[in-house]
Amino acid sequence: MKKTVNDFIKVLEDRNLIVSYSKLSDKKVSSITYNSKEAGEGTLFVCKGAHFQEKYLDDAIQSGAVCYISEKKHFKATDECVEIIVSDIRQAMPIIAETFHGRLSDKITMIGITGTKGKSTTAYFMRYILDDYMLSSGGNRTAICSGIDNYDGVIEEESHLTTPEIMELYLHMKNAINNQIRYMTMEVSSQALKYGRVDGIDFEVGCFLNIGTDHISEIEHSDFEDYFHSKLKLFEKCRNMCVNLDCDGQNELKEALKKSPTVITFSQKNEKANVYGYDIKSHEGKVFFKVNISGVRGYKDIITEFTLGTFGTINIENALAAVSMSAVLGIPIECIKSGLAKAISPGRMEVFYSDDGNKIAVVDYAHNKLSYEKFFETIKDEFPGKEIIIVFGCPGGKAFARREELGTIAGERCVYSIITEEDAGEEDVNKICKEIAGYVKKAGGKCEIITDRVEAIKKAIALMDDNNMLFIPGKGRETRQKRGIEYIDTLSDAEVVQKYL
Repeated sequence: MKKTVNDFIKVLEDRNLIVSYSKLSDKKVSSITYNSKEAGEGTLFVCKGAHFQEKYLDDAIQSGAVCYISEKKHFKATDECVEIIVSDIRQAMPIIAETFHGRLSDKITMIGITGTKGKSTTAYFMRYILDDYMLSSGGNRTAICSGIDNYDGVIEEESHLTTPEIMELYLHMKNAINNQIRYMTMEVSSQALKYGRVDGIDFEVGCFLNIGTDHISEIEHSDFEDYFHSKLKLFEKCRNMCVNLDCDGQNELKEALKKSPTVITFSQKNEKANVYGYDIKSHEGKVFFKVNISGVRGYKDIITEFTLGTFGTINIENALAAVSMSAVLGIPIECIKSGLAKAISPGRMEVFYSDDGNKIAVVDYAHNKLSYEKFFETIKDEFPGKEIIIVFGCPGGKAFARREELGTIAGERCVYSIITEEDAGEEDVNKICKEIAGYVKKAGGKCEIITDRVEAIKKAIALMDDNNMLFIPGKGRETRQKRGIEYIDTLSDAEVVQKYL
């Protein structure tokens, strides 16, 4: 049964969010959106975002919107379109979505993953495990919302946000449910938790991977404490929580865990963890490791060996997280093992070789201090003696500390750095690159700036010899660059390497 404008007024009043409304209306609401291009007859239109323009509201009303909701008055109310003013549009959006769609997270098993690094890889490991389980039981391919792509049984697309806005998220859940999909795995970013993008969603199982300094800026998190505590909000949304005993912040995690009914731990260092990984070996592009699973309610204690089809011991932490969540969900051990054996995360630690096998390039999504440090640890083990040429950049308008952190690491660890574009957005790409270059040089490194990312990779390949290898972090298999407020189609880093190596 379709909701009316009055239904939305009432539920927002009940939550003490209503400031004013132009009138009551029993007009039916047929859709909800904040994108004026999606508005039509019966739309409830939400005015939100730093780039909102009144033209968007005019277009939505002209297309047939019956209501618009905003934090500020726009004086556009008519007999046909009701104006609702709320005190906090971010708090209102989850309520609007749930009122329109119903409580969808009760109809699908939701899996949420947070952490500074490894969210996408862990999400893909879960996807492979759950898909294998569904295949073995006659079910459908499972849904995913990740920083790489989104799939819900209807929509399959490259993603722009780590965690979709709440209205897109509800659409993904609705599509998945309508297509008899039983599981949805999603990355849950600190921004999504801070600004309520997952409010009202209950997760059957959540996972905390790790914490490092990142996303500190005026438009993200004011300081590390705000960043960390935003991530900890996931705990109160999960029926079961899987936590890495090896990461920093254990005291804060113990306090947050009091909000979770069931806690499962995983570790490579602590034998008392519920999921303990050990005897880790890497050979010919695969990783082999043993796992002791114990004390997981409803799951048989077992010691068994796994093969991880993805390159690099760097991924063991992500694999143990996936094993932990799968055990909580009661996934058979055979499906966990088969899923991990074939799992790949596109653009994540992808290794490419020249035709003669002498030149090696690694493409990855690494984009912060923690992921860079883990990469260099892995490369030291996997390719001993190899010097590293790096092609990288930093995004515009956010995470400003990365410029010093990544520039310093590149200057200290790499024989040569080429600094380039990486989603500069509304900031001048040359300014970003010059700032990074200053830190590379300060750390004793050699570098140059080539803002055209394709040309930067081509130059790096030309510089390679048998003594070094190429590392291209940041974009993986993404096929777009953010320039201004637009996303422009480009070749992915993986495509460029395959073409020119």
